[in-house]
Amino acid sequence: MRSLLKIIVTLAFSILASHLGFAASKPRAQQVYKNAGGRELALHIDAPDDWNPTDKRPAIVFFFGGGWRAGTPNQFKAQAEYFAKRGLVCLRADYRVRSKDQVLPDKCVEDAISAMRWVRANAARLGIDPDRIVAAGGSAGGHLAACTFFVDDISTKSDDKKISPKPNAMILYNPVVDLVACQETNDRTLVEGLDASVMKRISPSYLLTKDMPPTLVIDGTADRFYKQISAFVDKSKALGAPVEVSYVEGQPHGFFNKPQWKEKTTETAADFLKRLGYL
Repeated sequence: MRSLLKIIVTLAFSILASHLGFAASKPRAQQVYKNAGGRELALHIDAPDDWNPTDKRPAIVFFFGGGWRAGTPNQFKAQAEYFAKRGLVCLRADYRVRSKDQVLPDKCVEDAISAMRWVRANAARLGIDPDRIVAAGGSAGGHLAACTFFVDDISTKSDDKKISPKPNAMILYNPVVDLVACQETNDRTLVEGLDASVMKRISPSYLLTKDMPPTLVIDGTADRFYKQISAFVDKSKALGAPVEVSYVEGQPHGFFNKPQWKEKTTETAADFLKRLGYL
């Protein structure tokens, strides 16, 4: 009798969970990838409705912008939900920032690299193909996404160095790619406190290689960082790197956050992923 009651209760709960849209096999909405500076850093996960842990789906890891000073993983929530509906596993990374954690950009880079390592290390249980992981981000987040490929000499001691943090593709929305150049403009406060040698170590513009993964750069021609971004694109192409660019005439820094451009730039990113066979 007790066994029968247990079966009935279990069945009833399963039906209720299904009715409410829960999927017992789905990964938790947040997963801690690292403890740093006295707090837990989490990845916010959006998975497709038909997700299964045995899948090998492409994944996108999003890094928010905010000048390495502020920001939240909610910035790319709409894009993550869109691509999850299209079949990808999407993860939005939290990381330390200056206003909350009193850190400089090099520590933000450390966290981004740790996040990518965690995703690849846990790919099997997340239903992710470890060979189809995209790093994406905007502004300072675009810088971090790029650094997960370019930066080899900065990492957290506890990281498993045997696991590569390098993405298989990148989507960079008006990324900051030259911190040295920031020092010479009104954006110098963004890199205040960083040693010049460290700026170069975490500036993708100084680390270019033809071996970059397929990369999409999205920028507006009125972006105050347009000069350094266009130079990054031109030099990458000159090396023979697989870099595509979408310039939007007259748009300023961060334009992709505007509702009308959020949709259009997401379509541009989707077309890029289609060409890679990720969609």
